[in-house]
Amino acid sequence: MNWSQLLSTKRLGLESQKQHRDDRTEFQRDYDRLIFSAPFRRLQNKTQVFPLPGSIFVHNRLTHSLEVSSVGRSLGNDSARLLLERHPELADTHLSEMGSIVSAACLAHDLGNPPFGHSGERAIATYFSEGDGRWLQTYTDSDSGDHLTPTQWNDLTHFDGNANAFRLLTHHFNGRRPGGFVMTYSTLASIVKYPFSSDLAGTHQKFGFFDAEREDYQRIAHELGILCLDDTPDALRYVRFPLAYLVEAADDICYEIMDIEDAHKLKILPTADVKELLLSYFQPSRRDEIVQNLQQLDVHDVNEQVVYLRSCVINELEGECVRTFVEHEQDILNGTFQGSLIQHIADTPRKAYEHCVQTSFQHIYHSKDVVDIELAGFRVMTSLVHEMVEAAMHPDRAYSQLLLNRVSRQYQLRDPRLYDRLMAVLDYISGMTDVYALELYRNINGMSIPSI
Repeated sequence: MNWSQLLSTKRLGLESQKQHRDDRTEFQRDYDRLIFSAPFRRLQNKTQVFPLPGSIFVHNRLTHSLEVSSVGRSLGNDSARLLLERHPELADTHLSEMGSIVSAACLAHDLGNPPFGHSGERAIATYFSEGDGRWLQTYTDSDSGDHLTPTQWNDLTHFDGNANAFRLLTHHFNGRRPGGFVMTYSTLASIVKYPFSSDLAGTHQKFGFFDAEREDYQRIAHELGILCLDDTPDALRYVRFPLAYLVEAADDICYEIMDIEDAHKLKILPTADVKELLLSYFQPSRRDEIVQNLQQLDVHDVNEQVVYLRSCVINELEGECVRTFVEHEQDILNGTFQGSLIQHIADTPRKAYEHCVQTSFQHIYHSKDVVDIELAGFRVMTSLVHEMVEAAMHPDRAYSQLLLNRVSRQYQLRDPRLYDRLMAVLDYISGMTDVYALELYRNINGMSIPSI
């Protein structure tokens, strides 16, 4: 792969049209288009890890995405600067705009996540793999013979927010122009963390695009020159688009470090433990310098001390990931680089990061508040998926008509094709906020009566 071809301003859905020109670059227009969109605004009411904030503010999907975008811009800009020093002949390409591309992709990376975080993803997938939706695997329409292919079934049983983000940005919803958000090819490719079809989900756990968007990704990959590893009917697999490594790194840095900070605010982790976790990222000389700076802060404002430490850690990890990306440039372009950037950084910060991951798993993600929101979210999402699938499969029933009539026409729940009908159900439900999903759950289960 080569940078000249990888970084393209061609837009999905506008391939044949002349690009509009103004003071903004095409990639800045991607960013602006995303930040003013309704799906992005809805992230403010979607769970990140902890329940949506009460008196203590913790991160939601919106604040997380904004912070990831900020770190992503730094990663992209710093990497571009070093790469241009190494390759001055690329000065006339879009390499200098890497920061804008990565920043826009980071802004969109969580758009496809359903309500209630990863619990929502699991609820959707297990409804089909373990729950009441299992019958659909062998269902065949008696009139048309329509049925789900193995790949389409894998889309449902391995439902993933990353693949759903690519769908949200590219799908031609009813009333929307072809190409969906009409994003640049390079921004779209940067979002796809796992560039293969759901047929491989059992091996790799996750995947990057649904069967419905398979051709869109193939078109983008062909245009950008992304290397294809396997192109068979039941297994489509590409190497990762280079900038997807930077998007992944920005996400890894933010969610891990910010989860530690949130856990401290909620008193899940004590101050002494958090300080030691964050100081462990640094060599002794730098650590001593940071400790001296800490002593100049208000000793009673422990939150401000943690904020300072957190900023130091993010800066350290950002620099390490840039160094790793540039050092492994050729491996990344050849498609031979393995793992994430953080797995290849220097030993001290890498081991500290791994320790944070272990701490989060043991003390944060299994804490009572987090488990309670997962339990509640699982029940709410399973119920909504079941009711809407039943309505879509039996639209002539009286109750089904009531449910279908309250859904926006952009979701094609009456599509004659089974797969498209089921995907429309997931489009509708995954786009909900936590608050809306809970309200709908209460209404359809008779737990509350809406006031008029």
